[in-house]
Amino acid sequence: VQLQASGGGLVQPGGSLRLSCAASGINFSLRVMSWYRQAPGKERELVASITAAGRPNYADSVKGRFTISRDNTKNMVYLQMSSLKPEDTAVYYCYTLRRDTDYWGQGTQVTVSS
Repeated sequence: VQLQASGGGLVQPGGSLRLSCAASGINFSLRVMSWYRQAPGKERELVASITAAGRPNYADSVKGRFTISRDNTKNMVYLQMSSLKPEDTAVYYCYTLRRDTDYWGQGTQVTVSS
C-alpha cells in the first residue's frame, strides 16, 4: 500500500490550497480515506475523512473551510482548503486503514503565513 500526498506549500492567511493523495495497492473504492495533520509540538489530529460512499466528516476547526472529496476512478482523495489561517500550519498526512493496519502517506507541509 502506498499513499502519496502532494500539494502543500506556503500560502497567505485567507488563501487556498488543494492537497492530493494518490493511493495504490488497495481496493480504493472500498476504503475510508482521511486527512490528518500535525503541527509542531502537537499531536496528530484528524482533519477530515470520507467514506467509500462519499460521506464526509470534518473536525470542528475546519468545518465550512475545508472540503474532502474522492475520485474512485483515479484512486485519488483531495482536500480543498480555503480561508486558511496560521493555525492550519502543519504537516498534512493522507491515511487509510486496511486489515487492522494503519497506512500513512509521507506528509506534505502546509504553511500559512504572511
